[in-house]
Amino acid sequence: MAPDTSMSSRDALPPLACLRAFEAAARHASFTQAGSELHLTQSAVSRQIKRLEDDLGRPLFERHYEGLRLTPAGERYFGVVQRLLRDLRDETARLRRRGDDRQLTLASSPTIASIWLARQLPDFQRAHPHIEIRILTVEDPHRLDLAEFDLGIYYHVPHEVDPPGLDAEAIFSHEEVAAVCSPAYLARHGDIRDADDLLARHTLMVVEDHYHDWLTWEGWYQAQNLAWRTPEHSLRANSFQLLMNAILAGQGVTLGWTRLLAADLAQHNLVQALPHTLPSRGRLSLLTPQHRHLTEPMRAFRAWVLGPA
Repeated sequence: MAPDTSMSSRDALPPLACLRAFEAAARHASFTQAGSELHLTQSAVSRQIKRLEDDLGRPLFERHYEGLRLTPAGERYFGVVQRLLRDLRDETARLRRRGDDRQLTLASSPTIASIWLARQLPDFQRAHPHIEIRILTVEDPHRLDLAEFDLGIYYHVPHEVDPPGLDAEAIFSHEEVAAVCSPAYLARHGDIRDADDLLARHTLMVVEDHYHDWLTWEGWYQAQNLAWRTPEHSLRANSFQLLMNAILAGQGVTLGWTRLLAADLAQHNLVQALPHTLPSRGRLSLLTPQHRHLTEPMRAFRAWVLGPA
């Protein structure tokens, strides 16, 4: 007699299609939205869920006046299924992305990647020549696909803008925010006498980016009890990297992190426009996907970047 390979076999796992339909429906609290994500009809999702419930012998969803919600058994099962599907997706992506475990993919914003990370990596590569580095630039860590990278380096404001599915550890224990510009800018426009002179005669560079809403000129002034008013001249952009390029080209003054810009300040590519500094709410941080198995390259990089500053 042929072995029983049906779904009802006690030790058989449910089909992947049923688990994916259940995970999506539970996450969206909607069969219709799950179908849109999976490119299935609402009825097809419903059939997959019914098949799974029949196999488990208990309901996973219940209708509620506010819509669809999980039963207690469904809540428990959802946590397990979501974690397993995420791990399977992440590992599949990593195997497709590289044929061995020597590669390390680092995600970062374009600004951090170009100003800080690219300058630090040679030290790491000299210590670990067998590790191949791949850099993925994404401005906002909230838009990261956890399957596409191993570790991330971003400015992070604890408990305020925590990216989902990521643990953050500070690389710099302390960071100051200062007004910076290039020597060429001061040569053309003259020294900035004080905070009021900055607003009256000089061009303030402003980043229009919801991710950096906690780093604003107005907040910087007010936190130091400096009189604030709308500046006479400003240049705005939705890219901090673009503003930094403009600053280095001598087009204005911006707020910058002194540790991040330490090399440019030491080499006099940039100077502090005013003596005032403010402790940064955001810290340059290492982001690690939660529940991720740490490969040898990941462990090596973590030990290196989180070591003594």
